[in-house]
Amino acid sequence: MIQNNQHVPEALQQHPDVTEAIVLEQRLHDPSVRLSGPLAEALFDLDFIEVGASGRRWTHEEMVAALPTLHGGSESSTPITAERFEGTVLAPGIVHLTYETRIEDRHARRSSIWRRDAAGQFRLSYHQATPVPGGTTRP
Repeated sequence: MIQNNQHVPEALQQHPDVTEAIVLEQRLHDPSVRLSGPLAEALFDLDFIEVGASGRRWTHEEMVAALPTLHGGSESSTPITAERFEGTVLAPGIVHLTYETRIEDRHARRSSIWRRDAAGQFRLSYHQATPVPGGTTRP
């Protein structure tokens, strides 16, 4: 399992598909990926849907186009801090991730579904962010 951006001992790691999905999710927070249409687009399933923390519904095309303008979209923008990654293999080739982000003073709990395409590559199929009110403690 990977939590708080740290690797735990090899014997305790999650399924390799979970680890791969976490790495890919973290790539989506990388400004160089967010600024590159082709790099970002390669991570999204064509049927991708997101329900953002604002409640807005995003499609594949809308998200790829907007990524450079969103937080973490450039080296000078506020970075995205992601932590507490957990994952579960729902079925062969389908991984559900949950984690938390902080962007400036905003805290959100996030949920993503990654699935392998016909070529064997994981693609982000669904993502949802839920704002966490100030003063809320985990869980």
